[in-house]
Amino acid sequence: MQQYFTLAALLASLAAAPAAGQTTDTTSTAPASSTPPPARLPWYRPRHVVLQTGGGLGMVAAGVGYSIKHRLDVDVLAGFVPQKYGGSTLSIFSAKLLYSPWTLPLSQRVSIKPLSVGGYFSYTHGNINDEKPGQYYKGYYWFSTNKRVGPLLGSRLSYALPATATGRTRNLSAYYELGSNDLYLISYVQNMKGLSPADILTLSLGLKLDI
Repeated sequence: MQQYFTLAALLASLAAAPAAGQTTDTTSTAPASSTPPPARLPWYRPRHVVLQTGGGLGMVAAGVGYSIKHRLDVDVLAGFVPQKYGGSTLSIFSAKLLYSPWTLPLSQRVSIKPLSVGGYFSYTHGNINDEKPGQYYKGYYWFSTNKRVGPLLGSRLSYALPATATGRTRNLSAYYELGSNDLYLISYVQNMKGLSPADILTLSLGLKLDI
């Protein structure tokens, strides 16, 4: 039996030893493991989804958006206001452009964009009693009843989610935006004694999820 143990030990030592005529390279090292770069996405694929309420863009509005170098966001949304709250059923389609110059880390996973500035354009279908054509003569309203444009000012708090299988980073963000529109601003300028800044401001609260 002892002979078998001796033979097994000899075979093991031969297998572990370098082959004859070969020298062990003590200077080479194994290649360091590296994470492959994230896969590039097609330019037309949205980078995030958006869900918000308020801001003159609908009681509830949802859409998709694109980010450029984590500073410039372009979002496209569709909003909805029930007849109970809008006088008639309103469908609101909007586009927002926001620039966030700074991103400040608060912890390993939490960061804040303290300032976002930009503007929006919206088109509303169903307002001013569209269900009753001819109720108002042409020119009754000097302003557009279905198109609005205005400034936006806000901030965003982000939480870093685990990266995707392809290595792309993702964030879940909560944001607020203060806004106004062309009609509100003109009304304020024409009646500064009767209106305060709070009367012409709108507030929106929303979430953004990178996809």
